[in-house]
Amino acid sequence: MKVKNNLHLSYCTNIHPGESWEEVMNGLNVHLLKVRSEVSPQSPFGIGLRLSDLSSRELLEQPKLEEFKSWLKQEQCYVFTMNGFPFGKFHKQRVKDGVHLPDWTTDERTKYTQRLFQILAELTNEGEHAGISTSPISYKPWYKSEAELNVVKEKAVHNLITIVAQLHDIYDQKGKLLHLDIEPEPDGFLENTQDVINFYNEYLLPVGSRLLIKEKQLSKAVAEEAIRTHIQLCYDVCHYALAYEEPKDVVSAMKKEGIRIGKVQISAALKTLIPSSQTEKSRVKESFIPFTESTYLHQVAAINANQELKKYRDLPEALNALDGSDAVEWRTHFHVPVFMAAFKNHQSTNNEIVKLLNILKEEHFTEHLEVETYTWEVLPEELKTDITGSIIRELLWVKEQL
Repeated sequence: MKVKNNLHLSYCTNIHPGESWEEVMNGLNVHLLKVRSEVSPQSPFGIGLRLSDLSSRELLEQPKLEEFKSWLKQEQCYVFTMNGFPFGKFHKQRVKDGVHLPDWTTDERTKYTQRLFQILAELTNEGEHAGISTSPISYKPWYKSEAELNVVKEKAVHNLITIVAQLHDIYDQKGKLLHLDIEPEPDGFLENTQDVINFYNEYLLPVGSRLLIKEKQLSKAVAEEAIRTHIQLCYDVCHYALAYEEPKDVVSAMKKEGIRIGKVQISAALKTLIPSSQTEKSRVKESFIPFTESTYLHQVAAINANQELKKYRDLPEALNALDGSDAVEWRTHFHVPVFMAAFKNHQSTNNEIVKLLNILKEEHFTEHLEVETYTWEVLPEELKTDITGSIIRELLWVKEQL
């Protein structure tokens, strides 16, 4: 839905389990239409659509895509952003670091993303722009040396430029501006602002522009502008909170480097103040038990009084180290409801959302906002509520902040 300053606000449908196209449509009919009737009854409602590899293939089978376009028109809905990060199953099974597979070194990730853009180009009108968020290249702990990391960068750039070439053609032929929005994530190949800037300036622009010049016979200036136009940033607020980066610093750095922000994923991490006494630490450790689950990775970023950062790849690892830790605060990669300020011994980082939205009011650095709390199934029982009502509450909370 459109809100103040021509912003498009929705939620990501990866919240609803479903890998086949039939399951995706069921989620839209059962949940999304109820949300739309509550938050945008008189105006068109935008969708943050998540398609798995399977559902992307099925949607391109005739006549499904035309039927979906008719459904969108009938229900007064439109698609302005998609989530192309999770490739396969994302609910009711162990995901963990497998969410990064296949990564951007592979043909599978490239072809999957090409299909998503083929679909998005059909759903977007001439003169509009739309984006697809994607993985942070790969998962850093899989690689043990700088040489291995450099090979990943080289392979990823080749595949990303294949996407840029596709999007350049779509814009040239159809006047539809589409962009791939890379999403930094804890322990991802890109996980903070400096990672993004380094990859952009050391690999994506110099190596990518040479590839694009050769493939499309463009000038260097046009090739670099095509990369800047079609490869943008997905600013996931939860993920940046774990990097302990101030929103104003991230936005400022991206502006300085000429890296555009294609989408903000509105999400909140779990924040916990860590006491010094062992007795109190034991109580904190016990309070984390409901958040220790086997589906998703829940990385922890711990900071001490000297502002030194210690990172853990998953919550159980962090809990094992808690007794001997000098941390004063933990931020845990567990998406909690964006309206949640506190829960028992914990808080959330939703104040980071408020900071970023306040900057957005002044600087208008993106038009696309997508709430992404995908963890409803694995939240502690006290936080589990009616999924549709919770989505409505999240969207209304964001509207209130704007």
